[in-house]
Amino acid sequence: MSLPATAPALAAQSARPPRDAVPSRTLYALDALGERGTYRARRRHTVTDATGQELAELSLVPPLFIHRTMMALRRAEPPEADERAALLHSAARLFATGEVAGLSPAAYEEAASRAGGIPVSIVRRATATTAERLRRAYESVQYARPAGTVNGWQDPLTRTGRGTWTRRGEVFAVHAAGNHPGTHSIWPEALALGYRVAVRPSRREPFTPHRLVSALRAAGFGDDQVALLPTEHQHADALRRGADLSLVYGGAGVVEQYAGDPAVRVQGPGRSKILITADTDWRAHLDTLVDSVSGHGGTGCVNTTAVFVEGDAGELAAALAERLAVLPSLPPCDDRAVLPVQPAATARAVAAHLLRTAAGTRAWLGGEGVADELGDGSAVLRPAVHQLPRADAPQAAVELPFPCVWVAPWRRADGVAPLRDSLVLAAVTRDEELVGRLVAEPSISNVFVGGGHPTHLKEHGLPHDGYLSEFLMRSKSVIRN
Repeated sequence: MSLPATAPALAAQSARPPRDAVPSRTLYALDALGERGTYRARRRHTVTDATGQELAELSLVPPLFIHRTMMALRRAEPPEADERAALLHSAARLFATGEVAGLSPAAYEEAASRAGGIPVSIVRRATATTAERLRRAYESVQYARPAGTVNGWQDPLTRTGRGTWTRRGEVFAVHAAGNHPGTHSIWPEALALGYRVAVRPSRREPFTPHRLVSALRAAGFGDDQVALLPTEHQHADALRRGADLSLVYGGAGVVEQYAGDPAVRVQGPGRSKILITADTDWRAHLDTLVDSVSGHGGTGCVNTTAVFVEGDAGELAAALAERLAVLPSLPPCDDRAVLPVQPAATARAVAAHLLRTAAGTRAWLGGEGVADELGDGSAVLRPAVHQLPRADAPQAAVELPFPCVWVAPWRRADGVAPLRDSLVLAAVTRDEELVGRLVAEPSISNVFVGGGHPTHLKEHGLPHDGYLSEFLMRSKSVIRN
C-alpha cells in the first residue's frame, strides 16, 4: 500500500460502488509529531473500530526518536505568557471548527467515535468542552496559584520580597487514556504554564490527541514545544525518563507502580459514589442518579460506580434498573447512541468478568449478561444494576467501563469508611455534620452536596483531582533590590 506523506487518508473510494455493496472506508495515517515535524515510522499499529474494520495506521516511534524529541523539548524556550494564552485561544478555534491534519471536525468526530466506541454525540460535546478549556487554559491555571504569590520574578512586588510561582521542571510527559476524548482537555494547561509537552496517545483512540497536538502546532506552538510520540508499551517509559514530570492514566496496578514517585501524577480509577441519607427522598433525584451512572456512556472515572442509601436499597435499585433498561443499543456513530460499543469478544469478556464479580449479589439489571451484539462484530455494553448485601461489600469498589452501578445499604454506624477512595462523592443529605466529615476525608477528592449535580459534572475553575497546576508548580521567595 502506498502511504503518501502529506495526505491523512491512505485509501479512498475511487469509483461508485455497486448498489448492494458496502462503501469502503478511508484508512487514515496518524503520523508521529516530533521535533522535526511529522514522521511516518516503519512500524505501525493498525487502529480498528469496534467491528474490526481497519480505521487508521498509527506510527510507532522507537526509543531513539523519543530521546531526540525529548532533548529538543528540553532545549526549547517557551513563548512568553501572553503569547501562550493567545496561541491556546487560536488552537481552540482550530480544534473545534478547522480542518486539522486533513480532517474536518465531523470527520474527526466520526473517526474518534468509531475507534473508541464512544457515542458520536458524546464526542461532539467533548470537542466543544476541550475547545472551551483551551480558550481558558491560562485563566484556569491561575485558580491554583497561591494568593500570596506572583506569576514571575519581574513583578514589581518582588522588589520588596514576594512568593513567586515557578515551574517544577521544563518538560511534561502525558501517557494518555483512550476511554473518553475529554481527558485531553486537561493537559494543555501545562503549555499555559510554559512547559514543553510530549503526549503518548492511547492506541485505542489516538485521533483526539493527534488532532489536538496538530491544532496546537498549527496555531503557532513550535515542533519543539508540543509533540505526539506513539510508541509500544515496552518503550513508554522512555517518555517518563526524558521528562521532569509525568501524568499517567491507568488502573489499580498503575497506581501502585507509581505510588512512591513524586515526579508522576497518576489518574487511576475514580470509584465515584452517591450517598443518600434518610432525611431526603431519592425519588426527587432519580434523574440525577441515572445521569450520574450513564452520562457520557458511563465510561468515565467520574461516573457513579456505587450508590449508598440509608433505607430500602432494593427499591432504589429497582427504580434505577427500570430507567437504565430502556437505553437503546445502537452503533456508536448513530446520533441516538448513548452506550459504549466494543468488539464483541471484548464485550463478552467484560460481561463474563461482571458475572464472576457479582456472585452473591442481587441483579436487577444485567444479570444474564451485558454484551448486546449488533451483528457486525461489535457489541453494546448495556447497563447493569446490582444490589449489595452490605455497605462494605468489595464489589462497591469495582469500576467497569460502562454504566454499571452497585447499590448498597448504608447505616450511620457504617460512617465514612465505605465512601472513601472516591474521585467524586455526591451527598444527598441535609446532615451538615456528615458533610463536614466527607469534605475533611483526604481520600475523597470532590464533594457535591444536595443531589442537584451529577458526579460527572465539570465546571470551569473547579479542580478535577486537585488542580494539575498544584503538581506542576511550586512557590519560591524572590527578593530583589
